[in-house]
Amino acid sequence: MDSRGEEPGKAYLEAPRIVVEPPGPRAREIIERDHRLLMQSFVRWYPLVVKTGRGALVEDVDGNIYIDFNSGLAVLNVGHLHPRIVEAVKRQAEKLLHYSLTDFYYEEIVELTEKLAGIAPISGDKKVFYGNSGAEAVEAALKVARGHFRGSRPYIIAFIGAFHGRTFGAMSLTSSKPVQRAGFSPLLPNVVHVPYPYPYRCPFGVEEPEECGDAVIGFLEDWVFGKYVPPEETAAIVFEPIQGEGGYIVPPEGFFPKLRRLADKHGILLIDDEVQAGMGRTGKWFAIQHWGVEPDLVAMAKGIASGLPLGALVGRSEIMDLPGGSHASTFGGNPVSAAAASAVIDVIREERLLENAARVGEHLMRRFRELQEEVEVIGDVRGKGLMIGVELVRDRRSKKPARREVAEILERCFKRGVLVIGAGLSTLRLAPPLNISLELADRAADIIIDEIRRVDRELR
Repeated sequence: MDSRGEEPGKAYLEAPRIVVEPPGPRAREIIERDHRLLMQSFVRWYPLVVKTGRGALVEDVDGNIYIDFNSGLAVLNVGHLHPRIVEAVKRQAEKLLHYSLTDFYYEEIVELTEKLAGIAPISGDKKVFYGNSGAEAVEAALKVARGHFRGSRPYIIAFIGAFHGRTFGAMSLTSSKPVQRAGFSPLLPNVVHVPYPYPYRCPFGVEEPEECGDAVIGFLEDWVFGKYVPPEETAAIVFEPIQGEGGYIVPPEGFFPKLRRLADKHGILLIDDEVQAGMGRTGKWFAIQHWGVEPDLVAMAKGIASGLPLGALVGRSEIMDLPGGSHASTFGGNPVSAAAASAVIDVIREERLLENAARVGEHLMRRFRELQEEVEVIGDVRGKGLMIGVELVRDRRSKKPARREVAEILERCFKRGVLVIGAGLSTLRLAPPLNISLELADRAADIIIDEIRRVDRELR
């Protein structure tokens, strides 16, 4: 692997390489132990047991090599084991592992914060709070928003189809699958969900994307604020600029500028959840920058530290004003995670990974849109950069979700050496590392496209 984190030569040339049908014997043994010992409150997509990774490649415990179109769930934006990240972690681990940022000081977190403030999609003075995950960043955003108004604005608006995490506050915002909320009520009070502008399946039944966005804004203004939620008692509107778990849904171009104007009209804060879409995933540092809109608070995690636990909330200084003792995190801003995050920012900038994500993403979108003209099973292709959704349907007229077909494609791709997962109703979620080569991306796309064609023939 060279200094830019590219895949080892031989493995790269051979990838994908399946030497034993997965799951192999070693994988099956580990899976059995896992099921016996771990609470199975999560659902694995397929029986992959990872041993190691390099760049955009993953090797399992039986020696199979896969092309990774998951990036560890949009976490490994600079690829697996990028040498500069590994070196930064080693160097910091030999110096300081921990000393509770919320009780004392250390320079590494200040240096990271200066870099984060420089790339955050907010102008003017900013401040940052660190936790350990995306859910913690969202929880911090909720406390900052309500705390800023000193309790005078108890309501929070969230969107149907969103995923913001599984802790109680974040779960109260989440609404992408009923199982994520079932059995845990009562949840956080005064959270109100409204439809998200999903152009392919507009909840208001309109075909034109901009009309769908306008219908959501009108619903908020006329029905939510006009009928039962006092806008002067609403602290924040929380959104994902591109819904992740909900199906990689990209809203209409005019939606966020109109949402910003509506929020400004009523003095409401905009909380931008960039946990999955941020850190270069869409070809810009943060997805909201595609719309030229500035949020008030930005939650980030996943790709920020290349797999080490770190979450951050960045906000306007005048809003990040919680009093001392009101919010803290023992492990948040850990110095090793901070060193990794600082190196991630440097790698993305110096290796021009925003440009590569935009270039490879545009190429993949073109390939799948060309395929859409050939097969009936693809209902929609959408995304930005390397955050691409390919929504499958049983037929285009009814738009009936092709859930079983998506599951089959994911399993078949896994067996052939491509790691890809789903999202939403029946969407293939394409999210390879930002430094993947065009050649390797094409090899993975060839296999995915082959399996889509096979499923399409079976449906007809």
